Amino acid sequence: MNKQTAEKVAFFMSGLGSRLVDGECAVTEIKADFRSGLKYYSLTASPDKEGRLRFNFGGNSYDVDHDGFVSFVRGLVPGFDELTLVYSDPVKDSMIVAKDRDVVFRTAGREEARSGAGDAGAHGRALRTASMSNRAYFIKPEDPQAAEMLKAIGVMGENGKVKNDKIRKYNQIDHFIELIDPMLRKICAEKKDKAGKTVGDRSVSIVDCACGKSYLSFALYYYIKNVLKTPCRFTGLDYNATVIEDSAGIAGRIGYSDMKFIRTDISKYRSDERFDLLISLHACDTATDLALRFGLERGIKAIVCVPCCHKEMNAQGYSIGDADPVLKYGILKARIADSLTDGLRGLYLEASGYDVSMVEYISPLDTPKNLMMRCVRTREPDGALFEKYDKLCEALGVKLSISGDR
Repeated sequence: MNKQTAEKVAFFMSGLGSRLVDGECAVTEIKADFRSGLKYYSLTASPDKEGRLRFNFGGNSYDVDHDGFVSFVRGLVPGFDELTLVYSDPVKDSMIVAKDRDVVFRTAGREEARSGAGDAGAHGRALRTASMSNRAYFIKPEDPQAAEMLKAIGVMGENGKVKNDKIRKYNQIDHFIELIDPMLRKICAEKKDKAGKTVGDRSVSIVDCACGKSYLSFALYYYIKNVLKTPCRFTGLDYNATVIEDSAGIAGRIGYSDMKFIRTDISKYRSDERFDLLISLHACDTATDLALRFGLERGIKAIVCVPCCHKEMNAQGYSIGDADPVLKYGILKARIADSLTDGLRGLYLEASGYDVSMVEYISPLDTPKNLMMRCVRTREPDGALFEKYDKLCEALGVKLSISGDR
């Protein structure tokens, strides 16, 4: 292993440090197994009431706080081939496994851990996994401006470490940026002159439909303004008054003055602002279709959508012709409806002049609703494709909100 692997291990360990003294769920024991070739070298440390760790390793005795323990392990990692580190509390085990340049973090309930766990526990539940891959991260926690944003949205603690229970959220946010980075760079480049300077009020304008807690909006604002060095404006829309108030409060506290949050029904929102990009993540019920319709009606050039609910088609009792007998299985009927709904959405967007790509956004272990649609308008609407869309909807016996009154 190398120093980069050691830093990833330290990153996860730091997130677990706050649990050394944590009431009933405090860590009771830490075990580490270092492998070099065919040989293993182990240590066991039990924290005292103040969280200090005493252990023996390599013939020496140690008495350190958790930061000291992190430094100790970080220093050892490059000298070994593999590390398995387990933090145990009365409820679960938290495991860090490092090998070569990859580091994986897993948690398992006590019964799951005793079952041998593998990919699933005693009740068939998959282990919750977060990993630090070897790729370069786009939102770097060590950047003070990124840290300020991550703390504000609750992903990072005041100690400057990503919270243990938010590591997967951090990975999801960063991966979202990674997947749309080429699109963002193209949009930003269109706002600048040949010298790379923005001309006049050439801000990138983004609308987040059904913004919820606005994790992605805050991350995008940071990334566009501080990494891509381009002015930007955000408008967050949501019907939930609480999330709108909370998001506006966060923006005010960290000085993101070009962000506004509006409580509204997406279909009823009116504005003369021209948006460059629409994003919508896990908008419930028909809100995904309403968000897409919002983008189409306003001619927004770029749309990024991670659909959530697919109730509309399933509720209409759709038909797949001679294959209808398989729909008697409710779970299959719902899953087929999911795929058909997203396929129809993609077809309608293509008919509207967009190039559409669909990719897996996050692991299906996190959520089965893990499809990302990336859409960029490149041409005029295509009447022949609209006709295909209409015929397909007629054959299925459905009508989707994305098509509006068409």
